[in-house]
Amino acid sequence: MLIDLHTHSTQSDGTQSPADLMRSAADARLDVVALTDHDTTRGWGEAARAVRDVGVALMPGIEISCAVDGVSVHLLGYLVDPLDAALLGELEHARASRRTRAQRMVERLAPDTGLTWADVKEQFGAETTIGRPHIADALVRRGVVASRDEAFASYLASGSKYHVSHYAPDPALATRLVRSAGGVPVMAHPFAGARGRVVDESVIERMADAGLAGLEVHHRDHSDSEIGAGLRLADRLGLLVTGSSDYHGSGKQNELGENTTDPAVFDKIVEEATSGTQVIRP
Repeated sequence: MLIDLHTHSTQSDGTQSPADLMRSAADARLDVVALTDHDTTRGWGEAARAVRDVGVALMPGIEISCAVDGVSVHLLGYLVDPLDAALLGELEHARASRRTRAQRMVERLAPDTGLTWADVKEQFGAETTIGRPHIADALVRRGVVASRDEAFASYLASGSKYHVSHYAPDPALATRLVRSAGGVPVMAHPFAGARGRVVDESVIERMADAGLAGLEVHHRDHSDSEIGAGLRLADRLGLLVTGSSDYHGSGKQNELGENTTDPAVFDKIVEEATSGTQVIRP
């Protein structure tokens, strides 16, 4: 079985609709794909309706944007209850902060790039979780940069004069929220130093104490040495090891199925979930 447990649609910063993402998963010969949009479960319904037609099972999931001591941490939550009040409240807080943050960044960018909020609004739908990738796409559309990667390396870098921070929960709190919503929390790309600062092992230990189930060790942004360190840490803390593509459509070079999760680990994730949310199978 080919199992990819980390992908994004147009409900956050991917470039394909949930249904198109499912069709691409079929083209990639995946057996299971998880839809894990940032801070939202709104794409689940459309993706689920495509399951029978495409023949790929859907693992409903989410990616929660967290932060600790100014360092970004991403937490994948699988099979959560999408109506859990505590989780929903935290996600809506983060989504509202993301929108305000994006507007403030556009205000800072405007004098030097000519970018407007109207330009950015063309890049997302009414229910989309707004993020820096949408600003990047607007900069590409204006001809300011050639790609998302160029935008993030310059105008949208965390150290640039245009950067604005946004609210994000502590990762241990987010871990507890996923567990209380009946889901299974896995830390996304925890060692990806090429993407920016990463947390030290004490933070991951604290997340493990809060109920963390696993680490996404096999990821394109991890070097061989980082993968080795991740495997040792997962073994020491008794955590599951997953692998995923972190697919965003044309927004990133990541390809569906380039890293996958062992079927036995997938089964353990399904077994640990208590929410009643289920894998949607063809």
